[in-house]
Amino acid sequence: MIIASWNVNSIKARLPRVLEWLGEFQPDVVLLQEIKTVEETFPAMEIEDAGYNVAVSGQKTYNGVAILSKRPIDVERTALPGDETDEQARYLEALIGDVRVASIYLPNGNPTRDEDGSDSQKYLYKLAWMERLRDHVRALLETEDAFVLGGDYNICPTDDDVYEPARFADDALCRPESRQRFRAIVHLGLTDAYRVFNTEPHRYSYWDYKAGAWPKDNGLRIDHLLLSPQAADRLVKSGIDKTPRGREKASDHTPVWCEIAD
Repeated sequence: MIIASWNVNSIKARLPRVLEWLGEFQPDVVLLQEIKTVEETFPAMEIEDAGYNVAVSGQKTYNGVAILSKRPIDVERTALPGDETDEQARYLEALIGDVRVASIYLPNGNPTRDEDGSDSQKYLYKLAWMERLRDHVRALLETEDAFVLGGDYNICPTDDDVYEPARFADDALCRPESRQRFRAIVHLGLTDAYRVFNTEPHRYSYWDYKAGAWPKDNGLRIDHLLLSPQAADRLVKSGIDKTPRGREKASDHTPVWCEIAD
């Protein structure tokens, strides 16, 4: 089973690229983020014509996550537990065969500081969201299910995952508090699928549209697939497919993927 994650930065704007990539890469499961639409206006018909079932947790204009699968999708959750007042569409969890998957669009958190230097509400929301995710991961681990939590985590785990660490030192993607919470999630017993087979530094999944970031390879690795021990035991390979980022009208992210044995 090939499971991929891709922040498409608007499914409507990127639909030709998504359909093109589905046809070429043929993933079994795709976890999409930042679809920027609600379920009623998601291009389900076009995706289904490409051979995929669709599940959506959407939001008008902002955020939004979806799961595409060649196999049936049994949706378990459409929101991250822990805060019933949170209306942002950032989490979708489902069972596909004997594997549990979740599409995650973790808050960006920038700017991290207010004018007085204190932590901004956006950054505090990010940290609180990560703490809720940690609590949920702990509960998922108790099920002993094979699961893959994929998405745009908006975290560069180490300085090896950012092209210019000093420039991003106070960025929400790299601040110590952000990284500490990411490590706290991973250290519950999860595996970063990409790093199992790819140990070289400065391999990225995101390149800004500005300042020639893509041709200069000034990127960030912020898209991750985190695997439970039961899924990690079945991990065959993993990688980053840079092909879509180099095409016309591309998302600023590119797909990350892993293969687990049935």
